[in-house]
Amino acid sequence: MPASIHAHLNDPVTKHMRVDVPRLNVDHTLGEGLAAIRNNPPEGRFIYFYVVDAEGRLQGVVPTRRLLLQPLDRPLREIMVREVVAIPSTATVLDACEFFTMHRLLAFPIVDEQRRLIGLVDVDLYTDELYELEGRGMGDQLFQLIGVTAAQARQPSVVDAFRYRFPWLGCNLASGIVAAFLASRYDEILAQVVALALFIPVVLALAESVAMQSVSLSLQTLLIQRPTWHLLAAKLRKEFFTGLLLGLVSGGLVGIVSLWWDSAARVALCLLGGIAGGVTAAALVGLTLPHALRLLKRDPQVAAGPIALAVADLVTLLCYFNLAVLLLA
Repeated sequence: MPASIHAHLNDPVTKHMRVDVPRLNVDHTLGEGLAAIRNNPPEGRFIYFYVVDAEGRLQGVVPTRRLLLQPLDRPLREIMVREVVAIPSTATVLDACEFFTMHRLLAFPIVDEQRRLIGLVDVDLYTDELYELEGRGMGDQLFQLIGVTAAQARQPSVVDAFRYRFPWLGCNLASGIVAAFLASRYDEILAQVVALALFIPVVLALAESVAMQSVSLSLQTLLIQRPTWHLLAAKLRKEFFTGLLLGLVSGGLVGIVSLWWDSAARVALCLLGGIAGGVTAAALVGLTLPHALRLLKRDPQVAAGPIALAVADLVTLLCYFNLAVLLLA
């Protein structure tokens, strides 16, 4: 791709945004909002009406259809859509194209760090970029830059789908082999305490389940928020305590079962610690991977799950086995 086009795609999106945004006050009724728009109509075309508070912070969006079909005395806060996909002011044109490709909306609001509405970009920005690249015979390169190749977007064949997805399953194959190797390294302690081996499927299943929960929740978050390293760090703190609580409760229940089964307090303590540590690590890994893959321009929907399961298995086994050696050897 020519350097000039690449540089253009890295332009700040604020350089190409419109500032004549149709704003509605969150404290107004629908009738009051429409009256304000009529008294000060935006110059350009408008598709969505954005709802802001007194400080200009984005609160929601009202599609045109809702404006036409709702009673005029209905408060705007009752009819607006609260989950708004917004592009941060620090984004580039390439980032904005990614939003249009992923979310398939006709326009996006631009917000600053305090989520104040400062402008919007509509689908013309995306189609103009694509049209220019198509004219130069480089249409596929825009899709490649935003992590989605044109071949994938056009319903790949069975062979292409296999080639696209199988490499990530290699993570599970590799982790399974490494897990078997780890188990063989701890065969002495497993032979001494048979209960440790019997509970391995439960320990792994809990960690894997939490990892996939975190992956799913993270992917949902990425649909409405652009990932940043700062946002990831903030979410990791919350996910750590959530994972720890899940692990302690789950590990406690399994530990109680083991006590009832063979009355071995150290085995119960090993299960509690191993599950708590494994589940906590799995939650953090499951949250981190989709964000990290998106920031690295990779497709998290295909890659995050296999990698999260592989890492969760290995970390959980290491935690479980080493705690067993410490407490039972």
